[in-house]
Amino acid sequence: ALASSAKTHSADEKIVTYLNAFRGNNLVDRIFIGHMPVDGDLALTGVGVCLPLIMLVSAFAALISAGGAPRASIFMGKKDNVTAEKIMGNCFFLQMIVSVVITLILIIFNRELLILFGASNNTITYAVNYMNIYAIGTIFVQITLGMNAYITAQGFSKIAMITVLIGAICNITLDPILIYGLNLGVEGAAIATILSQAISASFVLLFLFSKKSILKLKVSNFKLDSKIILPCIALGLAPFIMQSSECIIIVAFNTSLFKYGGDIAVGAMTILSSVMQFAMLPLQGLAQGAQPISSYNYGARNVDRVVKTFKLLLLICMIYSTVLYLFIMTCPKVFVSMFTEKQELIDFTVRVLKIYFAVLFIFGAQIACQMTLVSTGNAKSSIIVACVRKFVLLLPLIYIMPILMKDNTIAVYTAEPVADFIAVSFTVILFTIQFKKSIKLLKEENYEINFKN
Repeated sequence: ALASSAKTHSADEKIVTYLNAFRGNNLVDRIFIGHMPVDGDLALTGVGVCLPLIMLVSAFAALISAGGAPRASIFMGKKDNVTAEKIMGNCFFLQMIVSVVITLILIIFNRELLILFGASNNTITYAVNYMNIYAIGTIFVQITLGMNAYITAQGFSKIAMITVLIGAICNITLDPILIYGLNLGVEGAAIATILSQAISASFVLLFLFSKKSILKLKVSNFKLDSKIILPCIALGLAPFIMQSSECIIIVAFNTSLFKYGGDIAVGAMTILSSVMQFAMLPLQGLAQGAQPISSYNYGARNVDRVVKTFKLLLLICMIYSTVLYLFIMTCPKVFVSMFTEKQELIDFTVRVLKIYFAVLFIFGAQIACQMTLVSTGNAKSSIIVACVRKFVLLLPLIYIMPILMKDNTIAVYTAEPVADFIAVSFTVILFTIQFKKSIKLLKEENYEINFKN
């Protein structure tokens, strides 16, 4: 029964995560923009330079929701829905404040930031035109990506899937109409994205205010309480660091690649980042689908189900990452051609793709272990894991590898698999130690409760 429940829930949540990224991280926009008949490759590179800012918006949604939703699940497992509602209300109000601040920053400083992030004279116009419009929809992105987690936390994974599916269909439908039909180019792609996010956000709020929702958004819970919100932020720091540090990593990649290989190397990196999303999002969806199950049973001190959920999650993630790795290695052109028709860019990207994804097959263990740490409330270890991979390993290697290798451009791409192999090894060791401690603690608590009874 547990396996069936976990598989069903994970499948729904995988779709939720995948579609969210299509819209929230402008993945579908890049697919259509790359095939624009005039300067599609430069437009794709320009919009790719926007990716760090877009991911930063998603990172702040994760900071609040990825910490708040597991805590809400834990309190629901303890049969304390009042506290769970306070958590959701506090997180929602904080997201609104953060959305306003981010919107103002993006509108005022986006050109300066985009130049800093690697936009060239050939691509800056496309980047600015896209970002000026996308910034307006920040609040819709925050609501859709952030509050949808609380629908899933209550067990309504199908409803969460429907809310983002509606927006995704709108985005996919509007993109070709606005980009090609009305000849709006990158501006049309940005308009399509914020309109689709607004539609999804409306459905999310309608459900959370409705009678069907177990946890309801109430104005009385919008007053920020440090005892409620600070533990949520602490637990959400790991997903936030993962996503926000990805912004820093992309900037480091873009600036280094532009230095050694020019616009074509940055364009290839945009495609690689897009393919990485295809690769990673189903894994993240599987992990997030297991998160409410792990958190609920951890709060209910059900040791067997916590362990079985992790084992099932690890098995599925490893199978998926291995199969996907084989597919990418044998058919790289299939993935690259989704984003561009320019043969020079295709040939270059196919060559570096096999280097960049060299150790993808082991990433199932990274995702399964890291999400389980978050699900069981182990904020400290999950933060350490996130920091080691990005800041301790990958960021320095982007600058060290060109010193060690003759081909500087290829050396920059090689930094990714080297960092990933070391990081996954570290994560597995740390998780094994910490998970054993958590399970031992649950067993001791159960023994004390049974002894008292």
